[in-house]
Amino acid sequence: MSLLELIERADERALAASALACLDRCLPLLAGPDGPEPLRPLWASCENGQEWATRLTTVRTAMERASVPDGPAALVRAMLGAAPSDFAAEPLREWADACSLVALRIHGRFDAPPGDTPRDEERLLKLARGGEPATVGPLVAGDLERQVRILEILAETGGTAGSGAGLRKALDLSTEGRRVLRAVMSRRARGRG
Repeated sequence: MSLLELIERADERALAASALACLDRCLPLLAGPDGPEPLRPLWASCENGQEWATRLTTVRTAMERASVPDGPAALVRAMLGAAPSDFAAEPLREWADACSLVALRIHGRFDAPPGDTPRDEERLLKLARGGEPATVGPLVAGDLERQVRILEILAETGGTAGSGAGLRKALDLSTEGRRVLRAVMSRRARGRG
């Protein structure tokens, strides 16, 4: 099943967690390579939406204090700002779709040489997200695979006694992706220095 189909079929829990996972993987842009994990409180609300709006406000306030440069980091913060306060399927679906695309674009920028924008990015991402063959870089391919896997895990465990374990697996996959992006950022920084 394609990423877009998985997003379309996902419930509130999966939508919130998948969007949050996309932002979580891009955290090194906001928090630096060894920075805090400001999104952690929101993960606790993904199961049933309990205290979602309150925790979202707290996380947004904390992130507004952080100094954010333009570019990819600003996109991540904008996506956090676009998060719906209502824990409802339609607004969460729109947010999850937007976060998915932003995360893939950011990974695409790190696939490309510094300062370059990937060619034909929109068309390639549309094909890849729709399950069609597309020539994307290794970072985009890896993030796309993580997004699909996270939604599959959440769909498999939704409404079961293991639903908390599904969220934990999603968080683990997201953490793995964050480590990959940190490593790429570190290599780029060393290359400039």
